[in-house]
Amino acid sequence: MGNALRFLCEKCFRPRTSEGGHGIDALGRDLFHFENTGQVPEGLSQHVEASKKTQATWYTKILVAWKEDPANNAEEAAILIVKTLQKHHKVNVEGLLAFYGLPDPAAIVQAPEEFPQKRPEGVKYELHTLPVAPKAVADGDTITVYVDTKNPRESAEVPISVQKATIQRREARARGDYARADAIQKQITDAEYRVFDASRNGEDILARKYRIRLRGVDTPESKMPYGKEAKEALLNLVEGKCLRILAYEKDRYGRTVADVYSGDVFVQEFLLRNGWGWHYTDYDKRPQLSQ
Repeated sequence: MGNALRFLCEKCFRPRTSEGGHGIDALGRDLFHFENTGQVPEGLSQHVEASKKTQATWYTKILVAWKEDPANNAEEAAILIVKTLQKHHKVNVEGLLAFYGLPDPAAIVQAPEEFPQKRPEGVKYELHTLPVAPKAVADGDTITVYVDTKNPRESAEVPISVQKATIQRREARARGDYARADAIQKQITDAEYRVFDASRNGEDILARKYRIRLRGVDTPESKMPYGKEAKEALLNLVEGKCLRILAYEKDRYGRTVADVYSGDVFVQEFLLRNGWGWHYTDYDKRPQLSQ
């Protein structure tokens, strides 16, 4: 448990410095921090002429746009900011981009059709995960992921019993009754949720568990020939990453059939092109994956 918590903290919840930079990852962390605290980044005022109140207005608008269609790379992030803040002073927009080390807007506007990519037909919803732990990959086509319930879609679906159990567990830990806290954690886990302790600014994270079945690809089982290699290939792609998941449906085992993106990499396509699996047509008929 301790290693898993340190893993989460180190990968996605590092504190920001005041110097800015670090691109899309820093922007994502700052939006997450703003959503939870209402605070804009330290040091931003050195790059823009606007007041803290105006900066907060920017982040509110950017956060809404980000939730509707999250950016996957620096170019998409820059376009999102430019479009969202198009009615604000150009010098401030450019200062905000410079703070994160994002591309110049003038260079991006020349090719707006490339970003952002549209969701494929049939996608029912989109998930953004916490960092994937090493033990989360069962084989070459199945991953267990966790999604923060602070996400608006998730927060509305948390059962009352899980909410109460989370409070009871926190109270048990506060009075040092760790046996009781562990027992409550099991209740939460049985409900397909999990509490990660002190993972966000010293606060606990309640996350929902999803078992993901990669759509359109089948790989050997772990104990079959090349099964171990296929599992390692997937693990190398997703370990420690916050994944973007486009969900389509449930399979007969209750897993979420989905497209998975690790950064800019379309995971299924990578596995197929490198020979770690074959096209599985039960849930997918896309010709580009059958080639």
